[in-house]
Amino acid sequence: MNLAGHGLVWAEPNLATTALSSDGNHLRLEGPVGAALSGAVTDQDRAAWATLRARLLRFAAVLSPLNHMSPPRIAKAVGNPLLKLAMIGLRARLMGAREFRELGRILLTNVHDLLDDELTSPLLKGALAFEATLGGWLGPRSPNTVLPWLVRLSGQTAGVQGALGLPKGGMAALGAAMAASATAAGVTLRCNARVARIIVDGERVQGVTLTDGEEIRAPRVVSAIAPKTTLLSLVGARHLDAGLVTRARHLKARGGAAKLHLTLRAAPDFRGAKLTDRLLIAGSEHDVERSYNPVKYGLVPDRPGLEIMIPTAHEPSPDGTHHLSAIAQFAPHAPTDRDAARADMLAACMAQLEAHAPGIGALVESAELLMPYDIEARYGLPGGQWHGGELSVEQMLFLRPLPGLAQYKGPIPGLWLASAGCHPGGGVSGSAGWNAAIAMEAE
Repeated sequence: MNLAGHGLVWAEPNLATTALSSDGNHLRLEGPVGAALSGAVTDQDRAAWATLRARLLRFAAVLSPLNHMSPPRIAKAVGNPLLKLAMIGLRARLMGAREFRELGRILLTNVHDLLDDELTSPLLKGALAFEATLGGWLGPRSPNTVLPWLVRLSGQTAGVQGALGLPKGGMAALGAAMAASATAAGVTLRCNARVARIIVDGERVQGVTLTDGEEIRAPRVVSAIAPKTTLLSLVGARHLDAGLVTRARHLKARGGAAKLHLTLRAAPDFRGAKLTDRLLIAGSEHDVERSYNPVKYGLVPDRPGLEIMIPTAHEPSPDGTHHLSAIAQFAPHAPTDRDAARADMLAACMAQLEAHAPGIGALVESAELLMPYDIEARYGLPGGQWHGGELSVEQMLFLRPLPGLAQYKGPIPGLWLASAGCHPGGGVSGSAGWNAAIAMEAE
């Protein structure tokens, strides 16, 4: 898309991460996926992490081509890309028998045991356990938490595997650059034009109807919103067979992350940590697990983990205020009392911030907390799940979003699915849309 030619500039293409300690003895992970460690870490753990990191990145790189193709179908003579699949298998075998066995061993295990087998530092294990479960509905001890982490580790920023980047102007600048690129290619973009339903006539898609009643006719409709919403709300059950409706209703889409925004009258002090870093509050792998356990029962954790960014440390605001943006994990998606849960979650987040940046509460000018159900109401993501459906083993590859719909082609001629709810999931990669475009081109 030539995004650089359409305004995308990186404020920081390779963010460092600091795992915060309440006593100021922080751990800093520099370079992509903690290529170098400094601070609260032993030489033994530094060496052990270097070995484990290299292995995880190697495994992620071997599996990454799966992200850029339609998932294979489990049937005979269905036109699978056999050459691509064979190349992935060959790359896996070329790692050597020992590494190939290790990949098979850890692929469906849990991240807690993986880390506990190799490392001793609570801060390091906490930071990595937080990373592995970020955006998911799984705690570190939950089975199958390694595979989604490998998918995350296969991503790139500015061509560097595992690097995390911050665009100048924030993530909105990425969207603006994509819009400019699409417009330059002849695409007409319309904002604030919400679709009420997908028009189905003669057993095929004929276009869409907007909420204001306007109809836009087209022989093909590509939906980049959650499959559950597309099928049940926009297409509607009357155009689908009963079995598909039942399976769509049972798609798992539980969001476990809340979003916190603070406006501060001055810069906070996280006991000397660099404010340009990505800051994590996840004291240990056990802390991450303990923050997950209550949300399974609709409760708010006492000490949620936090991923913190301070954009104004990179680009000062004109009025001198500072902005703190944090992902709080975990948060209940369906509590009994939503208002009470939101208030309790905000209090828990502020207590965590206060413990690591004393006095920050007195700096707050305004605060906004979006719980998963607020995210669902505002952005239409079922359950507030940012992947448009949980990224779990039973909802990955040829099972994503549902068996029979994993190749992006919808159940009605002319309908295509291209959201993060499709393979390979979200994470600001664009892979699902890319794969859907390739599938449409081949049709």
